[in-house]
Amino acid sequence: MLRAQVLTRLVPRQLSLLKSQPIPVHSPEEVHCESLLSILRRCTSARTVQQIHSQMVTSSIDKPNFLLAKLVDLKDMSYASLVFSRIPQPNDYAFNVMIRGLTTTRHDYSSTLHFYYRMKSVGLKPNNFTYPFLFIACANLFELDHGRAAHSSVFKTGLDSDSHTSHSLIMMYAKCRELENARKVFDEIADRDLVSWNSMISGYAKMGFAANAVELFGKMGEEGFMPDEMTVVSTLTACRDLGDLRLGKWIEGYVLDNGMKLNSYVGSALIDMYGKCGDLTSARRIFDKMVKRDVVTWNAMITGYAQNGMADEAITLFSTMREAGIDPDKITLLGVLSSCASIGALDLGKWVDTYVSHSGLRRDVYVGTALIDMYAKCGSLDNALEVFEDMSQKNEVSWNAMISALAFHGRAKESLALFDRMLKVGGDVCPNDITFVGVLSACVHGGLVTEGRRLFALMCTLFGLVPKIEHYSCMVDLFSRAGLLYEAWSFIEKMPGKPDEVVLGSLLGACQKRRNADIGERVMRLLLKIEPSNSGNYVISSKLYADVKKWDESARMRILMRQRGITKTPGCSWLGIETQLHEFHAGDNLHHSTVEMYQVLVEEMDREGYIPKADNSEETEDQYIGVWMDSLD
Repeated sequence: MLRAQVLTRLVPRQLSLLKSQPIPVHSPEEVHCESLLSILRRCTSARTVQQIHSQMVTSSIDKPNFLLAKLVDLKDMSYASLVFSRIPQPNDYAFNVMIRGLTTTRHDYSSTLHFYYRMKSVGLKPNNFTYPFLFIACANLFELDHGRAAHSSVFKTGLDSDSHTSHSLIMMYAKCRELENARKVFDEIADRDLVSWNSMISGYAKMGFAANAVELFGKMGEEGFMPDEMTVVSTLTACRDLGDLRLGKWIEGYVLDNGMKLNSYVGSALIDMYGKCGDLTSARRIFDKMVKRDVVTWNAMITGYAQNGMADEAITLFSTMREAGIDPDKITLLGVLSSCASIGALDLGKWVDTYVSHSGLRRDVYVGTALIDMYAKCGSLDNALEVFEDMSQKNEVSWNAMISALAFHGRAKESLALFDRMLKVGGDVCPNDITFVGVLSACVHGGLVTEGRRLFALMCTLFGLVPKIEHYSCMVDLFSRAGLLYEAWSFIEKMPGKPDEVVLGSLLGACQKRRNADIGERVMRLLLKIEPSNSGNYVISSKLYADVKKWDESARMRILMRQRGITKTPGCSWLGIETQLHEFHAGDNLHHSTVEMYQVLVEEMDREGYIPKADNSEETEDQYIGVWMDSLD
């Protein structure tokens, strides 16, 4: 009752106050201003924004912050910068809009830092709309010192509890490989949300700390958080790096059970994970199940095939991709070129070369290097050199590819000359482990024992590199070919680790050639322990004993081979006709088009200046087919 009386007395009083207040009357200028701002809010074209700006200037309407926000949203940073430069005293909102645009639209991270310090210099305080973008800029510039200084300011202003700021801090520290600091920021978040967990898991996964990412994924589940699309992709990346197929399959089940869309983001991550784990059947199952496939999806499947030695499948899928009207990008072409190099598909490799020349991708250092590798492995060394010399930018991988190509093609002097040229270029290009494998291989092919010794010493003393098994293998091979078998064995004994089958196989072959049963027996004992199923070791050992008249030992090796059920691996070769690659194994039945292929070989022999002794009779032709097939063994 009392409450009703009070309300009754208050209502007439409020009405009288309203009657005493004048009704606001907007001037024509204010109406015009509101009209322009209303149009500005609905604007979808930067050109229209410029026209509105012109009207505002003509009408003396000073609302630059509205213009800035719209221009940044429409990604016209050039005009936004012009508008900002005309503001006499920009406030914190104007600075924040520019910092956001420079970071997310133009990706001009250096300018982001410049605006941040300029903002502070005019007495404005950065806030929770400033720091997240500043930390993104620091992360991409790897400017850890600036990031740490800003982190200190965040603490002083009490913004460390702001979730957006904390998430950007985690990302910055992770990208700068300061994972301990990133985890510290994560652990100090009092009320973590899904974005907090995703930021930390993503940081671990992207920086190669896969085990930590998987561990944190488990803890996230224990605390009752359900993974979303970002969690799934980050954890699949970690599974890929760890080869954790079990968890990867569990995540696929989670995706399906929870109705998550198998879009390009999730699908490509699953395909990539399965590919790296060697389960190409599951990878292809995911690929075939996807309704929409973009270039990232195709790349994941093609790369999976290429990295698992399934070059034919990679090339076939690339053809299907082109038929589907999907334009290949750099990643696609790298996978295809790798496959071409694996099986000697020179014609397709040349097609890719033409494509990248027209699209401008040939200037890319990675594409150029892949072309060098492809041409070299397909035996077209002149083309490889042409690509190398045409590259405006070369990194260590480019130099290494060309040095190794020359070495493996027996052009030792040119390989070593290119190495000297690499040293003279200097700068960011510095020889690494792979470089020295290349130059030592050149010494092997050229029989340059003294130069090999010098280079092996050089890599340790001048460049501070620790020799690996590949370098020791080259040196043993070098000594073996030169007949320095005891020096080669002494070198093996000094190796920091156990020799592998490549090193020992090289020396055993040299022992058989030089008829040195003393070193040969030592090598053979090691080899049979390392790879007891390799038929070559038994065959070479048997021949070695036979060469030095140790018939019983020779026979024993053959018997031992049979007792262990080991058979000789048949020889294999490929023949490319037009766009088709034909594979042959020793002992195969005659191919349905063997005669036609034989004719192609004869034509190639003619072009090389070799004239086979053959006539046009069917009997002679069959004879030569038999000889050719026997030569494959």
